[in-house]
Amino acid sequence: MNPTTPPATPRNPFWHNAAARLLACALTAGLTLAAPARADDYPAKPVRVVVAFTAGGTTDMLARSVSQQLAQRFKQSFVVDNRPGAGGNIGTEFVVRSPADGYTMLVNSVGPISINQTLYKKLNYDPLTDLVPVVQIADVPNVLVVHPSLPVKSFEEFVAYAKANPGKLNYSSTGVGTSSHLSGFMLTERIGTQATHIPYKGADALNDLLSGRVQFMFATIPSVMPHIQAGKLRALAVSSAKRSRSLPDLPTVAEKGFPGFEAGSWFGFFAPKGTPQDVITKVNQAVNEALPSLQAQMIREGADPVGGSPKQFGDFTRKEYVKWKAVVKASGATVD
Repeated sequence: MNPTTPPATPRNPFWHNAAARLLACALTAGLTLAAPARADDYPAKPVRVVVAFTAGGTTDMLARSVSQQLAQRFKQSFVVDNRPGAGGNIGTEFVVRSPADGYTMLVNSVGPISINQTLYKKLNYDPLTDLVPVVQIADVPNVLVVHPSLPVKSFEEFVAYAKANPGKLNYSSTGVGTSSHLSGFMLTERIGTQATHIPYKGADALNDLLSGRVQFMFATIPSVMPHIQAGKLRALAVSSAKRSRSLPDLPTVAEKGFPGFEAGSWFGFFAPKGTPQDVITKVNQAVNEALPSLQAQMIREGADPVGGSPKQFGDFTRKEYVKWKAVVKASGATVD
């Protein structure tokens, strides 16, 4: 033996076994922490509900109303987290990259789910495959509103005026490629006239319509209902396939000579791909049970409650993607 080499320390069976037991416990704890949520004890902690738009908008209002109902039913917090930017892409991608454990949900709308994939030159995710549809909350038709200074009092008069004054009307939208913009594009195309599209960021589109700087706009009913009721805006028609329960006396564009015209907003819950199916089912059932109690409030504010199964919502979003893809390409709209 080399005299400079110290003798080997005898292995202590007790400490060796104890270390093994500690390692096994740590691994077991890690597996427990990583285990997905189970429906029988879900939710066991607060749930984050991401909204990809600013507070106070239609998406945010619906998310907060439904989240409050879920919190009451589950006796657990459902906390709304606004993450706006890039037409809803920032908040949407945040949820796509979040753990699929049932504790991060997304309330989103038509734009980020069914429009942006065609509109944006590059997305780092696919909203149709990287998210799981949970339940549709509501349909929110766009309503054609004009400034009272425009000399029209009906949809027919608006069409006649637009045809007689090609290129003289301006319409605002909440951004390039939004349903607000594409609804206006679709209408001018169907009428066979020209109007200048002026995109804004969010509420500025409505502010400039109220001031008379632009003459018309397709807006979600909740965002303009108070102004319609106050006489600050004149409502002419809704963009949905059937009349809105919020404005039942207002005709649809389709019934006024433009069959097949359907362009509106819709909103629903999504979760990251891989979220346990039993959790998806549990949230779906809870939202469906909550919607009847919210129906009167939602209709009063301009939304039509929907509900339904995850499959129904998934089929619907895919059909919407096909429809809006054609419209976006026809409009030439694109965002870098």
